[in-house]
Amino acid sequence: MKQFIKDLEFGKKVESKFSVKYRHPLREYMNGFMFVIGLADKTGEIEAMYWGGKNLEKVKNVYESFREGDVVYVSGIVGKFRDKLKIDINEGEEVIRKTEEYEIEDFIAETERNVEEMASELREIINSIGNQHLKFLINSFFNDSEFFEEFKKAPAATYIHHACIGGLLEHTLGVVKLCEAACSIYPKMDRELVLTGAILHDIGKLKEFKVTTNIKISEEGMLRGHIIIGDELVQKKIKSIEGFPEALRLKLSHIILSHHGSNEYQSPKEPQFPEAVAVHYADEFDSKLYQYTEIKEKAKESGDFRAYSKRLGGVYLK
Repeated sequence: MKQFIKDLEFGKKVESKFSVKYRHPLREYMNGFMFVIGLADKTGEIEAMYWGGKNLEKVKNVYESFREGDVVYVSGIVGKFRDKLKIDINEGEEVIRKTEEYEIEDFIAETERNVEEMASELREIINSIGNQHLKFLINSFFNDSEFFEEFKKAPAATYIHHACIGGLLEHTLGVVKLCEAACSIYPKMDRELVLTGAILHDIGKLKEFKVTTNIKISEEGMLRGHIIIGDELVQKKIKSIEGFPEALRLKLSHIILSHHGSNEYQSPKEPQFPEAVAVHYADEFDSKLYQYTEIKEKAKESGDFRAYSKRLGGVYLK
């Protein structure tokens, strides 16, 4: 029976399967050679430390028997290091080995929301767009059933926010609804342009991430990033739409290219008109609230009043 990371307890034996997130280099310690690996399943992540003996070749054979992305069977003891749970695997007593027998559902988390309901809601919003050029553009993506199925299953990130199956759809819908609210407060904005930008802003993530037993960056995602990929996908579709206004093409391109806000966060341009500003801040708003909510959910049984996040700082839990 699968033991999930969220259920592991200090001092208890663990015998279960996990995916390998990363693998640090071999290093020497007092009693021989050891290495650290990151393990994950759909409930979280944990570090494991393999404590080998003085036979370097033997430890090296274990180390080289699996790679990042593999699923490994682990037998060890749950310990603690700097107040965080870890798994200790001692050579001879416990083991770590690659396995091909596992359930993929154990490793990739899924959105808690109903995917088909979200897809239907997004479809209704698309149908409400009156600008025929923009509607035709959006439908050139979403009327492709293969594309829409892929979109519904895609994650929005590797770990920061909405890092789950269905995460991209959930995040996109969140950004779209926030933009709709912004348009009702600022009616002078071009609602059709804002919503189109919101719907398509992260479309490049379909090529940026690769889902196996974990979510990781693809080669294209690493070298180009979803912002550039997404703009390219949209521009390619626009070229096939007869009479698509040039001014509209430029504005939509700018919204996609600027939606991360600044060069520091991989946007080649900063937002320069209201509709671009709306999409940028809706994107940030949705991702930040998701992160805070997730931290509170994961820590609600800790009994503490605060948690710390490298990205967010202190998070009040009560």
